[in-house]
Amino acid sequence: MEKAHLHQIHPVLPVQDMVSALFFYVHKLGFEIAFADSPKEPTYAGIRRGAIEIHLQKQDKKSGQSGLGAANLRIVVQNMERLYVEYEANGVFQGPVQITKTAFGTKEFTVIDMHQNSLTFYAQSS
Repeated sequence: MEKAHLHQIHPVLPVQDMVSALFFYVHKLGFEIAFADSPKEPTYAGIRRGAIEIHLQKQDKKSGQSGLGAANLRIVVQNMERLYVEYEANGVFQGPVQITKTAFGTKEFTVIDMHQNSLTFYAQSS
């Protein structure tokens, strides 16, 4: 029997303040809003840049939901240096962040959002 083809993945990041999260991802990281469950007070939204889509879900500490800030995404990038310069110009980095070369053959940098979710952008070292 032929296996089903897995086509895409849409990771869901927990956020406490959806409005500030959407502002950060759209205006700082260059994503666009793909959808939101409410135009005024969304609790679930999707953001897209290029071929990737990330979902954001509002969670508050009082709800007892665990995992706030627990997500770590690794995103493959072309033109790593160009993305780094874009994010630097947008004031994304909250301290010294550099592109580093790893022992396993990648170059990468990490952005941490206001909810402590980390996005590591990486490419194979040349």
